Amino acid sequence: MFARLREDIAAVRERDPAARSAIEIFLLYPGLRAVRMHRRAHWCMQHNLRFMARWISQRAVRKTGVEIHPGAAIGRRLFIDHGSGVVIGETTEIGDDVTLYQGVTLGGTGKDTGKRHPTVGNGVMIGSGAKVLGPITLGDNAKIAAGSVVLRDIPPNCTAVGVPARVVKRNGQRVDLLDQTDTPDPVAQEICQLRRRLYRLERELEHSSAETQEGGAGI
Repeated sequence: MFARLREDIAAVRERDPAARSAIEIFLLYPGLRAVRMHRRAHWCMQHNLRFMARWISQRAVRKTGVEIHPGAAIGRRLFIDHGSGVVIGETTEIGDDVTLYQGVTLGGTGKDTGKRHPTVGNGVMIGSGAKVLGPITLGDNAKIAAGSVVLRDIPPNCTAVGVPARVVKRNGQRVDLLDQTDTPDPVAQEICQLRRRLYRLERELEHSSAETQEGGAGI
């Protein structure tokens, strides 16, 4: 247990430049506390102590702002940065060395049964506010940009961006002109399309009015 705790603290110090000491991380980092409490809840769930498991997980939500279902399987050195608003569903599987930022949801779509939540490979990074939904797989070392909504599998060593997310980098090479700083606004895109359509209709109306006037003058 203590070896695992030291490992978790070392992972935080490695990935968070704001971390100054092990004691600060141990006492003040809600993400670390949420992971520690989840391990106890998960142990209870595995030993059929379901009420105790849920009690621990709900207590963790109140204390940390992170909700991890006790049934979720989490690997080693998970780092939840800031933590607020993170939700991890019951059948989620998370590998080793994964980083989650605030507001991340590893959830379901409401359409699946059995395995309903994502499988996250080793070394994956999921940016703040990203939603990964359904029994999909994020391959090892995948990166999900902030605010993205992932609804399909992402291959290993790929970066995905957008709503819905699509792969823009594979093995460090660009495969799309889009990146997480240039994610298009779907509302703005729709407004632009409506404006173009309105412009075409106005031109057609003007053209029709002109033809009507010319026909009347000829009579």
